[in-house]
Amino acid sequence: MAKKEAKTNAMRILEKNKISYDVVYYECDEFKDGVSIAEQLGEDPESCFKTLATQGKSGGYYIYVLPVAEELDLKKCAKAVGEKSVEMLHVKDINKVTGYIRGGTTALGMKKMYPVVVHESARNLKKMIVSGGKLGVQLTLAPDDYIKAVKGTFFDIIKT
Repeated sequence: MAKKEAKTNAMRILEKNKISYDVVYYECDEFKDGVSIAEQLGEDPESCFKTLATQGKSGGYYIYVLPVAEELDLKKCAKAVGEKSVEMLHVKDINKVTGYIRGGTTALGMKKMYPVVVHESARNLKKMIVSGGKLGVQLTLAPDDYIKAVKGTFFDIIKT
């Protein structure tokens, strides 16, 4: 286990909204894929969620939160937000748009509030695990609390 660190913006937002959460710190010096992190933490990949940023044809930005082992279906994503199409944000633009780095991105505490869509499978979970806003930090909380904090919606956004 890594040593206890300072609170992230994501944690401050949850506390401001009086939302209960747990923090898990783990060793991580560079980007790791979500499945590897789930395995490292001994968690089911279906309860661990990654956060991906896209840009719509209109120029707007959209945030999608999905199980780490799954892949976005961009057509479903566009439908979820009422866009003709959306495409993944280039890695070099993640920080500029979200304020976070690859592997540490969370919908909590981005530079701006963007529309957030969470894969509907989260609805059936008691808890979901999301990035805490930096490498080596994960947050565990109830999916309904997460939706409330990010002003998100549930939708089927993954490839089948």
